[in-house]
Amino acid sequence: MIREQTERKICAAICQSNGLKAKDIARQLNLDRSTVNRVLYASPLLKDLCYQDDDYRWHGIIRQSVPHDGLYEFSGYYAMVSDFVKLTEDEWMDELIKGCQRIGRNLNDTRGLLHSFRDCREQIINLFADLQDMLGNACLDWEIAFEFRLKRGRYVRIYADVLVITENKVFSLEFKMKDKIDSEEVSQAAKYVPYLEIVFGTDYEIIPALVLTAAKDYFDFAAIGRSDSILPVCSGDMLFNVFDEYLGFLSDESNTNNAFRAKE
Repeated sequence: MIREQTERKICAAICQSNGLKAKDIARQLNLDRSTVNRVLYASPLLKDLCYQDDDYRWHGIIRQSVPHDGLYEFSGYYAMVSDFVKLTEDEWMDELIKGCQRIGRNLNDTRGLLHSFRDCREQIINLFADLQDMLGNACLDWEIAFEFRLKRGRYVRIYADVLVITENKVFSLEFKMKDKIDSEEVSQAAKYVPYLEIVFGTDYEIIPALVLTAAKDYFDFAAIGRSDSILPVCSGDMLFNVFDEYLGFLSDESNTNNAFRAKE
């Protein structure tokens, strides 16, 4: 546990900087330099999420600040929400396909993949129309990534349909063209949270959610496997409720402080 905490602290220090040498990391975190070097060169986590340049400075592949430089390199589409909502469906689709090809995303359409992309976009466009009515244009300053695929080495594996990044939260949205909850898909929606917590750092809360695009007027919570934790499940037309649950813009306070809220 202590080693994992040290790894995460070192990773966060690197990803929040413009490049740090081992001695700078040790000084900043009040760690012994030999400990830092051991982690830098032996940790699978650091090998997956960081790299060293020719000047022996360590950098994160994804910056833990706005904008999150590096997200583009691992996403089919990444932009500020203000830029995303300006695109027509065909313009966005063209950029998404080019991005998926760039990151090596399989585009085999035999099971309706491209249709699912368009369906997903429609839900997100409607979400931000709802959010603009409720929040004004503040939500346009958020970031969004579609088809985020991070697979480096053997430690980090993330396959997220959509990431919506607010000031201090990352909503990881799993989309299914269904109208009923599948327990395996609930677990899938929650699967990458630990890795996203590392990628985005301690300043962000990761909130997974399952979106059933064939359902209507639905919002509830579902158990994650056999644990006592739950996550939100909603229809596309009720997706704004997931954001309100954790941002609290429809009430004085958010209704929960934890993405994995324990069942009562």
